[in-house]
Order: sequence, then C-alpha cells, then structure tokens
Amino acid sequence: MAEPFTVLRGGAIPLLRNNIDTDTLSPGSPPPRKGGGSGFGERGSTTLADDLFANWRYDTEGEARPDFVFNQTRFQGARILISGSNFGCGSSRESAVWMLAAWGIRCVIAPSFAEIFSGNCFANGLLPMTLDNEAVESLADEADQKGAAGEFIVDLERCELTAPSGRVRPFAISAFRRRGLLAGLDEISLTLEGAEAIDRFVAKARMATPWLYPEAA
Repeated sequence: MAEPFTVLRGGAIPLLRNNIDTDTLSPGSPPPRKGGGSGFGERGSTTLADDLFANWRYDTEGEARPDFVFNQTRFQGARILISGSNFGCGSSRESAVWMLAAWGIRCVIAPSFAEIFSGNCFANGLLPMTLDNEAVESLADEADQKGAAGEFIVDLERCELTAPSGRVRPFAISAFRRRGLLAGLDEISLTLEGAEAIDRFVAKARMATPWLYPEAA
C-alpha cells in the first residue's frame, strides 16, 4: 500500500524533454560518485534517490552537473516533475518509479506517458497527469521562475491543478485509478475489496457450470 494521495502541495521541476525513457530515469549502470558507491542495491552503494537520472546528473568523474535541474538548489524539495511527451517509454523497469518516489516526486505532468510506466505509477502511489502541450509549457515556465518555492496544488478529489499564478486547470483520470490513489491501494488491493462479491459469483458459477470447476485431486 502507498500513502493515500488526496491533496499534494509543493514546487515543480521543469524538464521539458520528450521521450525520456526508463533507462534514463533508472540507469542500470550509473556512474560512480565521489564519496559514494555506484549502482543501486549493492553494499556501500548510493540510494535510489541518488541514482535517479544518474547519467544526466553526474559526469564521468562523479561530479554533479550544476546545470541539471535535479542538482540545482532552487528545485530541492519539489514534489512535481513537469516533462515532455511519451514520458517513461522504453523498458518496463519499475525502479524508474521507485527512484522518482525516493527523490520525493509524487506527480509527473506530461502531454503523454508510456502505458507500462503509467501503470507502474498508479501501483506505487504516483499520479501521472496528462495535460496538453500548451498547459505543460506554461506550467514549466512558472516552475522555472518560482523554483521549489512556487506552490503547485494537485487536488485529486476535485481533479484540479492550481499553479502558483492561481490559474486552475482540470485534469482527467479514470474513476478506478482515482479511487486507488485516494485510498493508497494498487489494482490487486482494489479488486480484493470486492472479495465477497467475487465469492458469490464463483459459488453461483459452480452451481450453473460445475464442469468448469473440477475438484482438486
């Protein structure tokens, strides 16, 4: 279970690049860092948060690149990432979502998402919010001007996003996905909420079509 997602407040990081893939978000062989390990999940290694975008955040000597937004002080503590279309494309690695969450990101705003990445977001309590290109570019401009001090408000109950300027934008999300995020439940947990109804259905089906339910040997 993830932390329930109701209202999210925080700054946003603008990274308007299209086709950011999961190998970029979660590199399989991140570069070594001075004073730290290399590669996640190994003894003495850096954390999931450290390895997010590692090949973009660090140079070959292990030094942080000061021009990359995730390394800039003014964006530290941001909870939202604003990016380009087809976000999360490539391989299905779920660690891409884990790393975003470990860094503190709970909402990614983009014109479009890769389907598997989107599903992994919902399974881990992150909101992939789809808005049109004009809206994404406008929000990225505000994020760039305000840094983490500019408060964005994501109200999942109302399905509304409020920018630091005060402009409110509605966003769409399926009722099933919305219910899961609000309750902090993944697909399996949501399905199990109807366990009694499932049991009743199976009991009736066994009576009507017993040949479909052979007894276990």
